This record gives sequence, C-alpha cells and structure tokens, in this order.
Amino acid sequence: MSRGPKPKFLDVPCPNEDCTLHGVTGKGNVIGNGTYMTKSGRVHKYICRNCGRVFCGRTNTAFYDLRTEDDKVLIALKMILKGMSLRGVAEVLDVKLDTVRRWLSRAAKHSEDVNEVLMKDLVVSKVELDELWTFVQKNKYREWKRMKTTGPGSG
Repeated sequence: MSRGPKPKFLDVPCPNEDCTLHGVTGKGNVIGNGTYMTKSGRVHKYICRNCGRVFCGRTNTAFYDLRTEDDKVLIALKMILKGMSLRGVAEVLDVKLDTVRRWLSRAAKHSEDVNEVLMKDLVVSKVELDELWTFVQKNKYREWKRMKTTGPGSG
C-alpha cells in the first residue's frame, strides 16, 4: 500500500549553509520526514531533497535539543528581564543555576528571534529587551575577563 508523495513544505528553508538552496523557500526541495514529541509538543522533521540534510523545525533556534518546556525557558527569560537574579530564577523554577545561564546564553545567540517571541507572547517592551541583552553582554565580558585572569598560564 503506497502512501503517496511526501508533502512539500514551501515555507521551510534548508538550514545547510553548503546547500545551493540554503535559506530559500518556495522551491519544493524541503519535504516532511515525520514528527516527534517534546515536552512542548510535536516537532516536524524535514529532508532537503537538494542536499540530503535531515533537520527539524527547531534547528538553528534557541530551543534546539532542549529537554525543557519552551514556556519554562521563556518564563525564566522574562523573570531575568524583570530584574530577578539568575540564582533567584533557578530557585523559583527549581533548576540549576548553570541551566539558567545556558538558557540565557542560547537566547543571546538567537536574540532577534527571542525578541520576537517575547514581545508577541509575553508582552515585553523593547526597552526591557535592550536591558536583557545589555545584561548578557556585561556578564559575557565579566566571564571572558575572569577566564583571562584565571585561565591557563596565569599566575
């Protein structure tokens, strides 16, 4: 019994930077390859027929390969936005401090996408978002400076 051709996803681009159709939508090269469940719901899997890359709907996002509900991560970011300490966020959400730091670091790498979600779903002002990314940059600088003074070869 044949299931017929796999549906094409015209609004999903190939994330493979080596693919000639990288980032291009509407060409019909991306087809569905099933789904899987996460704590936050069903996630689509895809195949680029042009380069053969297999990927999911979370590829190249802050939520890729997370084992935590999306909402919990977004709430943590909002708590940080509202001025709560990383340690306080970890305590309230009953997670490790390093976990909150990792979420914040991931969010920083995808700041534009995170801004879009936070502004739409959690009603956060642009000023609050700017404060969050300034906070992240300051902490990254402190971490870099600490590593430079306490890292290998120092002392």
